[in-house]
Amino acid sequence: MISYLQVENLRKSFGDLVLFEGITFGIDKDQKVALIAKNGTGKTSLLNIIAGKDSQDEGKITFKRDLKVGFLEQNPPLNLNNTIIDEVFHSSEEVKNAILDYNKAVKNDDRDLLSVSMEKMDHLQAWDYEVKVKQILTKLKIDKYEQKISTLSGGERKRVALASVLIEEPDLLLLDEPTNHLDLDMIEWLEKYLKNTRSTLLMVTHDRYFLDRVCNEIIEMDNSYIYSYKGNYTYFVKKREERLHNEEALVEKAKNTLRKEEDWMRRMPKARSTKAKYRIDNYFQLKDVASGGRHDEEMRISVQSSRMGKKIIEVKNLNKKFDELIVLKDFSYNFTRGEKIGIVGDNGTGKTTFLNLITEQIPADSGTVDIGQTIVFGHYKQEGIKYKEDQRVIDVVQEIAEVVTLGNGREMGVKEFLNFFLFSYDMHYTPVSKLSGGEKRRLYLVTVLMRKPNFLILDEPTNDLDIMTLAVLEEYLSTFDGCVIVVSHDRFFMDQVVDHLFVFRGDGIVKDFPGSYTLYREWLTKLEKEEKKEAALNSKKELAGSVDEKPKSDNQKVKLSYKEKREYEQLETDIDNLENEKEALETEINSGSLSNDDLIEKSNRIGEIIKLLDEKSDRWLELGEFA
Repeated sequence: MISYLQVENLRKSFGDLVLFEGITFGIDKDQKVALIAKNGTGKTSLLNIIAGKDSQDEGKITFKRDLKVGFLEQNPPLNLNNTIIDEVFHSSEEVKNAILDYNKAVKNDDRDLLSVSMEKMDHLQAWDYEVKVKQILTKLKIDKYEQKISTLSGGERKRVALASVLIEEPDLLLLDEPTNHLDLDMIEWLEKYLKNTRSTLLMVTHDRYFLDRVCNEIIEMDNSYIYSYKGNYTYFVKKREERLHNEEALVEKAKNTLRKEEDWMRRMPKARSTKAKYRIDNYFQLKDVASGGRHDEEMRISVQSSRMGKKIIEVKNLNKKFDELIVLKDFSYNFTRGEKIGIVGDNGTGKTTFLNLITEQIPADSGTVDIGQTIVFGHYKQEGIKYKEDQRVIDVVQEIAEVVTLGNGREMGVKEFLNFFLFSYDMHYTPVSKLSGGEKRRLYLVTVLMRKPNFLILDEPTNDLDIMTLAVLEEYLSTFDGCVIVVSHDRFFMDQVVDHLFVFRGDGIVKDFPGSYTLYREWLTKLEKEEKKEAALNSKKELAGSVDEKPKSDNQKVKLSYKEKREYEQLETDIDNLENEKEALETEINSGSLSNDDLIEKSNRIGEIIKLLDEKSDRWLELGEFA
């Protein structure tokens, strides 16, 4: 294998806080690797150091010579004065101008400019580059190329930065939370893109379906150690459990043996100490192993919620629009106790506005929201925690309460409660500004739950939370007896938590889908296939009608030749066989039982199959018009 990156004995600290030390690992060509660790352990810092945006205290980073590296930062620094097209084009100024002139000519139907720009495009061989740029921008729903970066939202800027990195097709891609601010269609497109790209990949993400489908290796950073798992996320979960179990068994065995050795040490005559030196050395080694158990506590969310009466929220004929943008049209719904609703839809369809409407934070244009007297909202917002510049962690929670009541009725002081949420006592007086993005999110969750809500509204709760915290939050929500509304692009999280979906389809239309997100996507895929089939049949009927109406000319194709009929039948068989092979390969890849070489080989084969399916499907549709 060709080594792309070697990280050796890396150490990084901020004052007395040691993020990590002794970190060593390597990445070879064609590997697709995910980095997993708890919040606050330095995932983003590690990526920044590898990308050269930060420096390590100790250690060495070595890249393959002439390696082209692309880096998507969590909060990418863009030039606010640039237009989108300026920001994403990395080719020469001449190529960029030729493409811009060509697009301008097409848009304005300027034939003189079109002729000149096409000639330039030919001369500069810019056609492939232009197609690639447009394809990526279109998939990420970026279409206003001349728009200034300064006018974009945070999510739009992240998508522009992602497009900019992907367009370059670097040898090594470093991605920090690439799925944040992407809607579900974009995430699924990015999955397929990264699976088939030739770029080697190292990324940090909390999206477990994304990890499962894209990555063939997981690197876990735990207590300053690196553990590698040759497989996807499902394989990692299984093997990590085995590792932790084995570690605990080893520690327990050492403790049992240590008790006997301690008794021997106490009774050992001093005169025999020289002869027993090897046993004394073994005793101290054993003591190290016995004290090497895991000291990190596992977070468990157990917070008492307020009593909920019979009346929850009744919404009748709710309408809302901003200028010409219709967000909600005649929406009515009666919420019931214990229901858990997921909200899905494209960015800009009004999901966050809907949450603000039902909590009466913004007024509706018409209609009513009738909230039961006992309802206590816990609203976890996208913008995250708000704090004063000088506030410390303890200050934030003490503003809400000094004592918290847990689900079992037991009361707990806020310092103990913070510890319960993995904010150790030495972190209580840390300025909030010094926390990592994930730690700020976890603190925000603490402040929401401390208010004992019985109606939880979670707007993108999965952004920046580590996988371990997400699993705990999922477990808590599954037993929460109040109401829950979740807006999230994390498909795994949605599948674990919600009972049904509000699907925002744009133009104020909201549909209630009775099932999980996975069931919804399966239904949507089936619907899209049926619509394509129906469109092909309609096209065929229209063609047949036009043939009947018009006299046949010598060059007009009416029916297939014998050879084309055979080809058409063979294509149907080929497409079925390729689909079956693709499904079988995906099952093998997800099994976690393959070697690294097999994973790479089978992933490459899936890429070949996808291209073949596209080609054969296009030819089948072409012949199908005359079959």
